[in-house]
Amino acid sequence: MRASRLLSVLLLLQARGRMTAQELADELEVSVRTIYRDVESLSAAGVPVYADRGPAGGYQLLDGYRTKLTGMTTAEAETLFLSGMPDQAKQLGLGEVLAAAQLKLMAALPPELRERAQSIRERFLLDAPGWFREGESAPYLSTVAAAVWEQRRISVRYRRWGNAEVDRLLEPLGVVLKNGTWYLIAASKGEPRTYRVSRILALEPTEEKFDRPKDFDLAKYWEASAERVQDTLWRGEATVRLSPTGRKMVFLLGPVVGRALRDHEPEPDEDGWITVTVPIETNMHALHAILQLGADAEVLEPQELRDMFAKAAADLSRLYS
Repeated sequence: MRASRLLSVLLLLQARGRMTAQELADELEVSVRTIYRDVESLSAAGVPVYADRGPAGGYQLLDGYRTKLTGMTTAEAETLFLSGMPDQAKQLGLGEVLAAAQLKLMAALPPELRERAQSIRERFLLDAPGWFREGESAPYLSTVAAAVWEQRRISVRYRRWGNAEVDRLLEPLGVVLKNGTWYLIAASKGEPRTYRVSRILALEPTEEKFDRPKDFDLAKYWEASAERVQDTLWRGEATVRLSPTGRKMVFLLGPVVGRALRDHEPEPDEDGWITVTVPIETNMHALHAILQLGADAEVLEPQELRDMFAKAAADLSRLYS
């Protein structure tokens, strides 16, 4: 662990030039005293590192000195694909490996490219979870990811929709992050299926390896699976009147409804209201979703859903009268 940190100190100084002990300590999440000891060790090992005193001082390497220890391990190179998602890399158990890979890459770049890479890092960020929600807790995620890499079967206890618990022997093929939620794509009895990682109640790795299907494409499988889910979820339609304010608040109903409104938005009537047909999952789901718009939305059809809104409005009136 200390050898790794000494290398990190050396690469940081090579990549960034002069750095104070406090800056190094903050970067490596250690104490300033630890940095003092590490710099002394580097100097004793023959690394030409020296200190400038004063407000603008700090540690730096002798001009022209370049370490050759910037070769990446296989794991570090693979994690560069996650460089835009540091939190997600940490969840997968690859946080430290990713940091080491990025540091080696920065140290190996010539100064002009290093500055450009740093500028990109400062200006672009991928934040995977959606607004107003946190990513789900998935305690078995790093074990799942390891099984995917190693092509080892895992034995899991899984909570299905409806809270039924089942035991499965799975062949992990890949993981997908969607709006802050991790999904495992795994074969069960030879058929790829989708499992929500947060619903894994227990997991036992096995020593059994499996052959990954040569024709399996994770991206294509996920695209087809997402289309099937959407076709299954949006099974009905509702005709709704929206006020001008309701039209502005339609984002509360989700992207599918918002897209349907944008694609088929009619001309408003003389009061500014529009009448639209939107997809719904179930009447109950539509009730709770459209209630968010209050009196700025009126359901016209189906009649069963309109009756549910009339009852909800009467119940609310009794509650608040």
